[in-house]
Amino acid sequence: MPTVPFHLAFPVRDLSEARKFYGGLLGCPEGRSSEEWVDFDFYGHQIVAHLAPDLCPSASGGDQTNQVDGKGVPVRHFGIVLEMGEWQMLAERLGGQVDFLIEPYIRFQGEPGEQATMFFTDPSGNAIEIKAFADMGRLFAK
Repeated sequence: MPTVPFHLAFPVRDLSEARKFYGGLLGCPEGRSSEEWVDFDFYGHQIVAHLAPDLCPSASGGDQTNQVDGKGVPVRHFGIVLEMGEWQMLAERLGGQVDFLIEPYIRFQGEPGEQATMFFTDPSGNAIEIKAFADMGRLFAK
């Protein structure tokens, strides 16, 4: 299946803060921008931070969670699936830099969907999941 880039727009409370987080900490190159939005290259996908402080999860006190593998996973989140080595390097780099909602770990161990995962939020409260599979062919395994 060919991979095509997705586009995701989300609210942030401050564009400078978003630039530091997505561009600086996560290393996403910045694309076009205005006084109200900035887009980033999120591993080949276009994400756009729109200035909308009243719509940020942090303004509403957070989002609902559902139990997945015994952990409270934010229902509203976005993320990326990386190769395992890249995931491990990112997990090490983020340690001490973000407050993890779910610390990096392997979930569904021994099951078809076994995967490495971690959850954290950006400064505006948007939840992000970064995951990896030892065998990327297992991404949709039942």
